[in-house]
Amino acid sequence: MYSRVLPFWLAPLAVMAAVNVSANELNPDVSVTLDGYYKQNDTALSHRDQGFGLGHTELSLSAPVDDLFSARLTTVFEEHDGESEVLIEEAYLQTNGLPFALNVRAGRFLSQVGYLNGRHLHEDDFVERPAVYRALLGSHYYDTGARLNALLPTPFFWQVGAEAFAGDQLSEGEEDIGVFTVNTRLGGDISLSQSWQLGLSWLRNRHAKNADTGDGAHDHEEEEDHDHSHGAAYTGEDLYIADLVWKWSPNGNTRDQQLTLSGEYLYADEPNQFAASGDTNEGWYVSGVYQFAPQWSAGLRYGEVDLLEAHGDHFHSQTLEETEVALSWYRSHFSTVRLQYTHQEATGFSNADNTVMVQYVMSLGAHGSHGY
Repeated sequence: MYSRVLPFWLAPLAVMAAVNVSANELNPDVSVTLDGYYKQNDTALSHRDQGFGLGHTELSLSAPVDDLFSARLTTVFEEHDGESEVLIEEAYLQTNGLPFALNVRAGRFLSQVGYLNGRHLHEDDFVERPAVYRALLGSHYYDTGARLNALLPTPFFWQVGAEAFAGDQLSEGEEDIGVFTVNTRLGGDISLSQSWQLGLSWLRNRHAKNADTGDGAHDHEEEEDHDHSHGAAYTGEDLYIADLVWKWSPNGNTRDQQLTLSGEYLYADEPNQFAASGDTNEGWYVSGVYQFAPQWSAGLRYGEVDLLEAHGDHFHSQTLEETEVALSWYRSHFSTVRLQYTHQEATGFSNADNTVMVQYVMSLGAHGSHGY
């Protein structure tokens, strides 16, 4: 609940007090998050292979540098087509205690567009991100650049932010700064038991019109191989995102019981230089997750995505409807075992199918609290 957050004018003082330690006490927090799974069938737009696999496994180090800066490094280990991949997802420094509740971050980090994108994948309530995220953001968009955030002096939570990125994780281009984002979040408590958050984001992709449009070949199975990518398989010059979250827990006690309803709508225009005014990529999802006991939760999510697959100077339409049901068991804050069933209906995807997945997410070492 938002009522548990420190007033914004006290946050810089709290941070400065927390980092007022001697140099030899600044040992980094080290954490490892293990993500393993079994997947019954291959599915459309999925970033996880059929069978047993290694998911989004993270090794992370974080610590204050001094009274003005803190830093974080997150390395990701994944498996795809039988090959292991090692990626640097985060490597950034962040300011502490700037006046007027300002915060600056520089390096490589997760963009804060949308509701889910700024969260690590292991925080999710389902095995994979919604189909629209997998298509338009590569599941999670991270890049190298800089961010400025400000927390406004209002009686409710109101944050505004702007980011500038190289943009290579979305599509390749010649500009040094290929992506700009502007976003805002508003939120607050309705009562002791209820809270809400509304987010609006705009992402300008200056590389989009130079995105690869294919060679004109119509081998769909071969082109679907690009679904596994740490950039987006589908793009747009302007990406607009609206998100809304509502949470309920009796008397604010989130430990025993909690209901979370959330939804997002993503709209991307002008996929490439051949696109007409009506050519867009768009999609949405709605999700409900009910923690009905301290160690158990059940989730239901439905989403749709309407896409344009580029073939040289023209497009082929693709649609995907996806329904997911998940049951999760938490032995503790550090361990999750999840069973999920996914149902897909599609046009333009030869590998759309239904599947059952079993996942474990285990955290070792320091593990901070999750965001709202």
